[in-house]
Amino acid sequence: MKNITVSLDDETYRRARIAAAERDTSVSALVKRFLQDLAVGESEFERLKRLEQETRKRITNFSASDRLSRDEIHNRRY
Repeated sequence: MKNITVSLDDETYRRARIAAAERDTSVSALVKRFLQDLAVGESEFERLKRLEQETRKRITNFSASDRLSRDEIHNRRY
């Protein structure tokens, strides 16, 4: 197991201690859990890419040729 050192400003450390106390754990345990989740989970880019692919799969009946005319969009009379 590796040990790491993290430097924080006083206010961030104070808030981290409060958050840890509210969860009945330590700051070290919070950091460890965060890093484990980060290592196992998908990146923000990967998440957005997956979301885009899922959305594209759901769009099945779109055709760019089915567009309304400008007048129809603005409810203009001919």
